[in-house]
Amino acid sequence: MKAIVYTKYGSPDVLQLKEVEKPTPKDNEVLVKIHVASLNAADLDYMRGNALIRFGGLRKPKYKILGSDVAGRIEAVGKNVKQFQPGDEIFGDSFGCGFGAFAEWVCVPENKLALKPASMTFEEVATLPQAGLLALQGLRDKRQIQPGQKVLINGAGGGTGSFAVQIAKSFGAEVTGVDSKAKLDMMRSIGADHVIDYTQEDFTKSGLRYDLILDVVVSRSISDYKHVLSPKGILRMVGGSMARVFKAVLLGPLISRSKKMSIVVWKSMKKEDLVFMKELFEAGKVVPVIDRRYPLSKVAEALRYLEEGHVQGKVVITVENNNIA
Repeated sequence: MKAIVYTKYGSPDVLQLKEVEKPTPKDNEVLVKIHVASLNAADLDYMRGNALIRFGGLRKPKYKILGSDVAGRIEAVGKNVKQFQPGDEIFGDSFGCGFGAFAEWVCVPENKLALKPASMTFEEVATLPQAGLLALQGLRDKRQIQPGQKVLINGAGGGTGSFAVQIAKSFGAEVTGVDSKAKLDMMRSIGADHVIDYTQEDFTKSGLRYDLILDVVVSRSISDYKHVLSPKGILRMVGGSMARVFKAVLLGPLISRSKKMSIVVWKSMKKEDLVFMKELFEAGKVVPVIDRRYPLSKVAEALRYLEEGHVQGKVVITVENNNIA
């Protein structure tokens, strides 16, 4: 099969389209014929070998094929698989269990997958697994988001941010989205009540307070948030530079004792969250924002575009029925 392979850390230039052996599913896995995959910031971290993710390989990548968001059709199942059968259309997340979505086929444990709703396309469900669930868990876990709460999302125009705006609105929150000028109209179109161009306005100095802040880009220091959180407000951080997130984990508890802030360290994906997100889609409360589509052979180009920071919503990789040059 064809796959995008890398054997050393670096820029998108390290990625190569190669012919590799088609995988065989283990007892608890299914073999998926991939139709669509999608990009995440984590793909950039693993590609470049950022320090805190090198548990996947200290000197070189442990897993040779990037990509975790996957949507496709099951071709074969392991002998212990109970929930799926060949022919099922599925979507899910292979993060932490081999990755491998930037290829024609991938093997994924059955507990990382869910059936694709008939009402959704492969492109739509491929955007869900990481960005959608990061947004959901960031807004809902630890303390249930409540109707009428004031929620600010820093980085609301990207993949996770665009899901977060819509999920927060589905819970009845008043949502403020922060991002670049080019993304303001898109944020309004998906339901943001207020939008802020971070290049023109510093939301930490506005005098407004928020019950929950979801920081997707982690571009501000922890101390910046002390004055914009309500007395019982929560700060949750997803993404951003590894150094900033690491600092947040260390300093967050010290600040939270006086400001009742909470830094949430991300958890692994849950199948029930996949199902919950599927229900939001079917109810019309969440619609994926897809910026660009690339064929499998152009994954390096797609990652360069993602790294520039201009993506509105998600970038997807179409694999099935593509002329892979």
